[in-house]
Amino acid sequence: AVNNTAGLCPTGWHVPTDVEWTTLTNSLGGALVAGGALKSSESDTPAWNGTNTSGFSALPGGNRDSSGNFGNVGTNGYWWSASQNGGSAWRRLFYGDNDIVNRYHSNQRLGFSVRCVRD
Repeated sequence: AVNNTAGLCPTGWHVPTDVEWTTLTNSLGGALVAGGALKSSESDTPAWNGTNTSGFSALPGGNRDSSGNFGNVGTNGYWWSASQNGGSAWRRLFYGDNDIVNRYHSNQRLGFSVRCVRD
């Protein structure tokens, strides 16, 4: 769905690539701390446990597995990139209990959140 020819994002927007995600996390101090700046703060509505100094407003939307079952809702947030890695694709994971942004590749049958960025 991320790279669907019908276009997941509106005209003038796109799903960020793995490189764009890396650039973002690096600009916020690196993958070990960037999650805090990307997650919604406790004073945001809806709230999470970050500082949201980036304005990204990440929320713990969880994930959907290949069987259609949902998990980690309210705990972790997962976001796709537009970059494939063989039969999988790169994604980012934000944890509820720390500020790490985890980069890994996952099966494309899984369901994660998507963020559109302006071209």
